[in-house]
Amino acid sequence: MISAGNVDEALQFAYALGIERLDAMLLLAHRMGQSRVWLLAHGDHSLSAAERDAFGADCRQRLDGVPVAYLLGEREFRGLTLRVTPEVLVPRPETEGLVDWALEWLNAGPLGGLKAPRVLDLGTGSGAVALAVAKGCPRARVTATEHSAAALSVARDNAERLGIDVDWRLGDWWQAVGAARFDLALANPPYVAASDPHLAALSHEPAQALVSGPEGLDDLRRIIGQARAHADGWLIVEHGWNQAPSVAGMMLDAGAREIQTRADLAGHPRITGGRWAQ
Repeated sequence: MISAGNVDEALQFAYALGIERLDAMLLLAHRMGQSRVWLLAHGDHSLSAAERDAFGADCRQRLDGVPVAYLLGEREFRGLTLRVTPEVLVPRPETEGLVDWALEWLNAGPLGGLKAPRVLDLGTGSGAVALAVAKGCPRARVTATEHSAAALSVARDNAERLGIDVDWRLGDWWQAVGAARFDLALANPPYVAASDPHLAALSHEPAQALVSGPEGLDDLRRIIGQARAHADGWLIVEHGWNQAPSVAGMMLDAGAREIQTRADLAGHPRITGGRWAQ
């Protein structure tokens, strides 16, 4: 329990614990059912006992490393407010680059002339990529796969709440779509090495959505290796900042052409795409 009586005191309590300013404001605004702007204008507003207790519990969980998105129950991704739970990975800003590339090719690039392009999101998690692509290219027929039933339930809920149509499939990578073929496939698979020291800071997120073998390449290898049987066009994947040469090599070995890599906002090579001839 915290002893703070008003908004300003509650925020000072959080700052003193070492919680970042934005995180503290988001958590308090959430518990009070207000906006951050409202908090700034009502610093002397008194908190109820329930609000103090809930905010104090949130602060303790945040100090333990629980992502703010899990505490809020939502995360914004390309203008979409998505429900997130510990069953799904928290959508990252760098993954927006995967969507940007997909929409560029769907709306004005090599797939722009297709009347109803077939798009697949492999390992959809919260549904972030599939929903953002479906919203950004309404003529696309978007399918999304997920091996976790709990995660797929979150994605379905997001789609229903947002009113966006996606064909959801339960299953492991390409297996979930049988023999179906696609003009564009997208994937943000696990790509963290099992020994990566950064995993300690991600302990509250699902390990199966993060870790992929000793080098972080196991799932990328499976996805790329099976692409020929399903791709009538392009496959674009997100990967680690130091994995671009390995991923491009996998695509070349798997028969892809026109392979290219793009950087994230920090300038790191994070997304690689290749084309399989029809």
